[in-house]
Amino acid sequence: MNGLPERPTARVVLLDRQDRILLMKGRLPSRPQGEGAWFTVGGGVEPGETMAEAAIREIREETGILDFDLGPVLWRREGVMRLPTPTLLRECYFLARCEGAEPDRAGWNALERELIDDIRWWRRQELLTTPDRVFPPGLAHLLEDVIAGRLPAEPAVLPWM
Repeated sequence: MNGLPERPTARVVLLDRQDRILLMKGRLPSRPQGEGAWFTVGGGVEPGETMAEAAIREIREETGILDFDLGPVLWRREGVMRLPTPTLLRECYFLARCEGAEPDRAGWNALERELIDDIRWWRRQELLTTPDRVFPPGLAHLLEDVIAGRLPAEPAVLPWM
């Protein structure tokens, strides 16, 4: 796409036994003073890794949660973001389930420690009423089918913004 660098990204819809989702609130490296937004656990795929391997690694690094079940890909999303230069992100959203636990930040790298302001469990109802920005857009509505066990036969393609 226009010769931009690409970043395959594994994102995780991590749900606990109460169907709460774990989200992180952070700012972009290109706008460290900017307003933050809530987003799912996950990050870039490292060389030699599959999307699923990256999702597993990211759960462990970003949450400290080691016991979880990684499920299917729910959604795909693609768009350009400044990181700090324009980059084409190719996101793959996996479903994962765990018992739930307090997130542990011990596995965070220096950039995550600098740019991530919060991490916490959210109930779907809270997402429906929060004034905060949440990604992907419409996450609360997307979760309705996931929580009800209505998973797509093929990953749905979500709009970028």
